[in-house]
Amino acid sequence: MTVPSQLYRPPLGLLTDYYEFTMAYAAWKEGIAAREACFTVTFRRNPFGGGFTVAAGLEHVIDFIEHWRLGEEDLAFLSSFPGVPGGRRAGPGSGPFEPRFIEFLRGLELELDVDAVPEGTVVFPHEPLLRVRGPVVPGMLLESTILAILNFQSLVATKAARLCVAAAGAPVVEFGMRRAQGIDGGLSAARAAYLGGCDGTSNTLAGRLYGIPVSGTHAHSWVMLHASELEAFEAYARALPANCVFLVDTYGTLEGIGHAIETARRLRAQGHELVGIRLDSGDLAWLSQQARRMLDEAGFPKAAVLASNELDETVIQSLRDQHAAIGIWGVGTRLVTGHPDAALGGIYKLGAVRDGPGAPWSPRLKVSEAIDKTSVPGVVQVRRFTQDGAAYSDAIWEEDLGIPTPCVIVDPADPTRRREIPAGVSHEDLLVPVFRGGKRVYAPPPLSQARARTKDQLGRFHPGVKRFLNPHQFPVGLERGLHELRTRLVLEARGAPA
Repeated sequence: MTVPSQLYRPPLGLLTDYYEFTMAYAAWKEGIAAREACFTVTFRRNPFGGGFTVAAGLEHVIDFIEHWRLGEEDLAFLSSFPGVPGGRRAGPGSGPFEPRFIEFLRGLELELDVDAVPEGTVVFPHEPLLRVRGPVVPGMLLESTILAILNFQSLVATKAARLCVAAAGAPVVEFGMRRAQGIDGGLSAARAAYLGGCDGTSNTLAGRLYGIPVSGTHAHSWVMLHASELEAFEAYARALPANCVFLVDTYGTLEGIGHAIETARRLRAQGHELVGIRLDSGDLAWLSQQARRMLDEAGFPKAAVLASNELDETVIQSLRDQHAAIGIWGVGTRLVTGHPDAALGGIYKLGAVRDGPGAPWSPRLKVSEAIDKTSVPGVVQVRRFTQDGAAYSDAIWEEDLGIPTPCVIVDPADPTRRREIPAGVSHEDLLVPVFRGGKRVYAPPPLSQARARTKDQLGRFHPGVKRFLNPHQFPVGLERGLHELRTRLVLEARGAPA
């Protein structure tokens, strides 16, 4: 049985779905392991019924690819793995994989070209977030982990960005470690939340690993540990006189605010100021107003009113609409779990194949009865057009086909919706080179810079895109030549007349 201390040890080459290995074996067995493929990561809808998504997780993807390998224990496991439910291991050479394939894996290098959207970029459905080109086997083996990283961190970063929109400039702190999906879920969520705009985390290890500001108050247990609430506050103040934020709802919130004020007066006499009080239950709108009034009347107008308790963007918006006097928001469960969405829903689809380096690419697509589930073929890129610094439109285009000027974009889900982008409009291509031939050519910016990029990016979009209810649909489309290629391939796959 695996012990916890071994769970995240390098190497992590086995961190993928088993069918990736069975496909890799079949490709090797067929003699097409050197065939090259282009895989693209996209997603079909924005999470939370929203109008945008924030790309996150690329730095962890880079770290995973750079350190990817299969260790000897991993190869021994694959050698003896039965590959069928309920099967028994009978020693090396007894599994479904030939020893020569295990040797092939032992020497496997990830000689891949990887392009990706920088973290903190605002993106939309059907746009490529990441692209992998190169030998098909390593491209297959990376699929599951890339999706696991990008799906989760982009989901949480998007949730954080929405929370910050709702908070309208007031600080938002991530409080969710204890409700996260496991230890690494807590760490990844803290990182993604900060990237999405949160101002800090309660997760101490995330603070050390990622340089995120760490903050925290005290729990109800601290108050219950003492004979009275006032005694608990005073003891805390003696220990941490410069960091006093009192949780005031253990017994009675208004009485708790009074005890906080009484302790604050003693702190001031000693040359210290009360940082604030925290509300964690009850009618947060009314209680925050009462707290603000009591603190102001007592001479503590700079003491902050913090609020927690199952908050999300809609609750924060509602509390602000009720004129709640809350200056700092602590969000836990609904942030780190991406509530109510379970996942971003990113997919990793093969868009083109070729026989080897320098050969022409042959486009491929997956056909579905639902048009939005039909993949986009080719080696695709996304170009963002801007006017006067504001985002104007996005065009998804195929690199072999190029992109004309002016160009027409076609909605991937509704070909009757089209838009012409005139010549001369400023633009940038969002996918940037990350690896070339397996060598990293991109230096991920510090997390603080990725966080600043999120804020800058969101500022370039019309407020309607960031609206929670019925958000504006930012114009994104396939360049017309790519749309025509996709249509032709769908018709050919269905045997329909052109």
